[in-house]
Amino acid sequence: MSRNTKINLLLLFVVAALAVLPLVLGLGDHKEEPFTGADAEAETAITEIEPDYEPWFSPLYEPPSGEIESVLFSLQAALGAGVLAYYFGLRRGRRQGEQRALEREAAAAPPAAGESVSAKD
Repeated sequence: MSRNTKINLLLLFVVAALAVLPLVLGLGDHKEEPFTGADAEAETAITEIEPDYEPWFSPLYEPPSGEIESVLFSLQAALGAGVLAYYFGLRRGRRQGEQRALEREAAAAPPAAGESVSAKD
């Protein structure tokens, strides 16, 4: 198994552990909604500190339910991942194309003066 394969498998294991460990260890069992986002946590903390707090502005669009909000967030994450994957794929493809072009130029270049043309000397 190559070194890159080992590293990829290790990273995959770490990501899976990060997803499963909070559930297995019961983190958040003491809360009504254990895995709310940071926005909800911040809102709760602010209202505890300052009950009369008035937000400076309201959202432009308020989804009718939490499920729709989750779908929109997932769509946003998928689009962002797609843009990043496209960019890095394009960069890698261009780099490989340049490398192949340089290899073709080196293979097609005539031998330099003083070099032997025949394979046997």
